[in-house]
Amino acid sequence: MFEDRIRRADLRARITTAADAAQLVRNGMRVGASGFTRAGDVKAVPLEIARRARDESEPLRITLMTGASLGNDTDGILTQSGALERRLPFQVDATLRRAINRGEVMFVDQHLSETVELLRDNRLGKLDIAIIEAVAITESGGIVPTTSVGNSATFATLAEKVIVEINLAQPLALEGLHDIWSPKPRPARGPLPIIHARDRIGATCIDIAPDKIAAIVVTDQPDSSSNVLPADQDTALIAGHLVEFFQHEVSRGRMPKRLPPLQAGIGTIANAVLSGFAASPFDALTLYSEVLQDSAFDLFDAGKLEFASGASMTLSAKRHEQVLRDIDRYRERLVLRPQELSNHPEVIRRLGLIAINTALEADIYGNVNSTHVGGTHMMNGIGGSGDFARNAAYAVFATKSVAKDGRISSIVPMVSHCDHNEHDVDVIVTERGLANLTGLAPRERASAIIERCAHPSYRDVLRDYFREASALGGHTPHRLDQAFALHALYAKTGSMLG
Repeated sequence: MFEDRIRRADLRARITTAADAAQLVRNGMRVGASGFTRAGDVKAVPLEIARRARDESEPLRITLMTGASLGNDTDGILTQSGALERRLPFQVDATLRRAINRGEVMFVDQHLSETVELLRDNRLGKLDIAIIEAVAITESGGIVPTTSVGNSATFATLAEKVIVEINLAQPLALEGLHDIWSPKPRPARGPLPIIHARDRIGATCIDIAPDKIAAIVVTDQPDSSSNVLPADQDTALIAGHLVEFFQHEVSRGRMPKRLPPLQAGIGTIANAVLSGFAASPFDALTLYSEVLQDSAFDLFDAGKLEFASGASMTLSAKRHEQVLRDIDRYRERLVLRPQELSNHPEVIRRLGLIAINTALEADIYGNVNSTHVGGTHMMNGIGGSGDFARNAAYAVFATKSVAKDGRISSIVPMVSHCDHNEHDVDVIVTERGLANLTGLAPRERASAIIERCAHPSYRDVLRDYFREASALGGHTPHRLDQAFALHALYAKTGSMLG
C-alpha cells in the first residue's frame, strides 16, 4: 500500500482512482493545479475532468490556475473537452492558445509572482480544490512536491480540499530539494530572509492539515520533456555579445568579477544563451531563477556553476533521465522554491540579479513585447519576465534580429503590445550586436538599437522612420501615422520587406 510514499497510515484509506477523485470537481469551481513549465504537473485527474466535461450531460466548466504551463497536452485536452472557462496565469499549448484568441477561454495574463498574492487577498475568489503532484506524503501529512513547486504550496494551503497525485515515476530522492516558505499576511509582513541564492529558509514539504486531503491517486508517468531547440550560430553570437559586455562592465568596476546571480527565462534563446557561459571566463556562477533548464546542468557539469535556485526543473528527455538518476550529485547545489520566492521583487533587487529574458519584438526606444503577436494574438504570457526585469540590476532582453526567414523584423518603430516599458529595459541584444541603454535618452537609445541590434535588411527603413519622426519633434519622436507600417505591411503581404 505504498508505505514508503504515503507514510501517514490513515491516509492510505483515501487512495482512489483518478475518475473517482475527479468527481470532487464541480461546475464553476476554481481549481489550483501543480505544474510549472511542464514540470511537476498533475497528470491523471485533469484528464478525467476533461472526460467528464466531454461525456456527461451536465455542464462542467472550471477556472484553472497553475504555476505556469502544463505538460502532457493537458491544457489542449481540457480545452477540446470544453472544461476550461478561465485560465491563468500562463500557458504554452497551441490548442488553448487558439481558443484564447477566439475568445472562447478567458485568459488572465499575470506576473507569476502575483497569483497567490491575489488569492490570499480574496481578489480571485475562493479556491475550491487543489490538485498537487507529489513524491510522497510524510508522517505528519506534509506533501513533498516533485520537479516543481510553483504555486502548489499556497494552492494546498488555501483550497477547501486537496487531491494528491503520488507519482511513482518521480524518485523519492527528490525529497529534501524543496524549500517551502510562505510570507505572512500584509501589511504586517516582515522581510523575506533570503540573503544569498543558496539560503534555505523553509520546510522540505507543504504542511497542511491531513484532513484536507480528500483523495490520493497513484500515477506512474514522467514529466513532458522540454521542447527547446539546441543552440545555433545566432544564439552563440548573442551569448558572445553578453559575455563581452559583462567583461566590459567588470573592467570598469561596475560589476564584480564574480558575477551576481543570473536568471534566464524559459525557451530556446534563453537556454542557449545561458549555455554559452560554459565557454566564458566567468567561474563560480550562481542562478536565482524560476526555471532550471538543461543549461543549468550543462554549467554544473562544466564546473562553472556553484548553486542554482529555481521553482522547477524543465529538461530535455535525455537530460531529465540523467539528472534524476544522478540527483545526489547535484543535491547540495540545488533548491526548488515556490515561485513567489523565486520571482520575489525584494530578493531580486537585493541580490542584484542579471536577468536574461526573451522578446518577441523590441522597438527603437527599448520597449519590449513578450506576449502578443501583431499586438493582438496571445502567444504564451508574460510569465516571470516582468518580475525580474522591473527589479534586476541588469534587465537584458534577447531576440534574434529577424523571424520567419527574415520576413519579420524583431526591431520595429513601435512595439505592437508593450509588456516591458523602456524604464525597465537596460540591454537589448541580438546576434547583430548589443545596445546598453543605461543612462541614454530616447533619441540616443534609438540610434544605438538601430545601428547595433537591427538586421541590415531593416536598418534603412528604421533610420528613415527615426529621421522623419525626429523632424516632428518630441522627447520620444514618433510618426503615429507610420508607427505600425511594418506590422501593417506584414499583415497585408506576409513580409515586412514588402
